[in-house]
Amino acid sequence: MIAGVGAGGLALAISACGGSTETPAATAPDAGGQSSAAQPGASQSGAPQSSAPQSGGALAKTADIPVGGGKIFKDQKIVVTQPTAGEFKAFSAICTHKGCPVASVADGAIVCPCHGSKFDIADGSVTNGPADKPLAAQQIKVEGDQITLA
Repeated sequence: MIAGVGAGGLALAISACGGSTETPAATAPDAGGQSSAAQPGASQSGAPQSSAPQSGGALAKTADIPVGGGKIFKDQKIVVTQPTAGEFKAFSAICTHKGCPVASVADGAIVCPCHGSKFDIADGSVTNGPADKPLAAQQIKVEGDQITLA
């Protein structure tokens, strides 16, 4: 979350992030060097853990997530991937570089359009900068053919 910015400022910061190479002050790293989207903690994969979206919400059917690819759920700010058949992972859909939402999953990477950062679909690690921190892992539950927020 971006603290201290009203709704108008947040809309400006989000829209400015879409095509500008300049950093809006609202999305600049904090004094600790982390983007305002990054959260402390770690998952089992070593990726930072962030506050998970509301639990229990249905996201998709397993058939909706392509093997070797993924799908972005903008409203939940989460991206679900299937690195190998039957293996599902979830990450924050907010880039750790400047807080832009990621826009696509292609060629085994989660792609941020703002500055070209790419993240591995298997563990959220950075495969192409300028981001230097992995996407935060999110918890999902796969039961039968349903994927839900855990």
